[in-house]
Amino acid sequence: MQLRPAATLDELRAQVLDCTACRLCQSRTQVVFGEGNPHSPLMIVGEGPGATEDEMGRPFVGKAGQLLNRILEAAGIRREAIYITNIVKCRPPGNRTPEYDEMMTCIAILRAQFKLIRPKILVLLGAAPTRAILDKNARITQVRGTWWERKGVRIMPTYHPAYLLRNPTKKREAWEDWQKVRDAYVALLAEQGEPSGRNVG
Repeated sequence: MQLRPAATLDELRAQVLDCTACRLCQSRTQVVFGEGNPHSPLMIVGEGPGATEDEMGRPFVGKAGQLLNRILEAAGIRREAIYITNIVKCRPPGNRTPEYDEMMTCIAILRAQFKLIRPKILVLLGAAPTRAILDKNARITQVRGTWWERKGVRIMPTYHPAYLLRNPTKKREAWEDWQKVRDAYVALLAEQGEPSGRNVG
């Protein structure tokens, strides 16, 4: 997708609300761009909008989003202090996993978001964003919980909340990942002279 340079997230959002660059536009209700603090050092990238997200135009507001909210609260991270989006901005039919070509078409939007927000920590929720951003052949069960680094950005792949709802025995592993994210986030805020502790951000 060809994007014009945007000075703000609002300018970028205005460009993509009518996007028809891939087949996902055919079944969506609306583009789910993302939301949160445009200056956050922490950015979360999920797979794609579900039915509730498609209806409301906001990321992670369905059952998986409710679980994500509980995880963030347990980690002491305020949702409104960070930025949350997805690798694809339109709901895949039947909530299926985004196809690789769909992700590669939509990743231009994510890259533009990233350039505007400039986060230092990136959390990838699930296999789709992990394959799109880290390694096309990556398996989330093998790479989760391990820090990666790209151009000074620390990247943590972990399980998607929807997967945890289907496989609750994996919640302990996911929480171990999120503790690493929390500690890195608190340390980063301390470096920046921001307050840390409970409800950091």
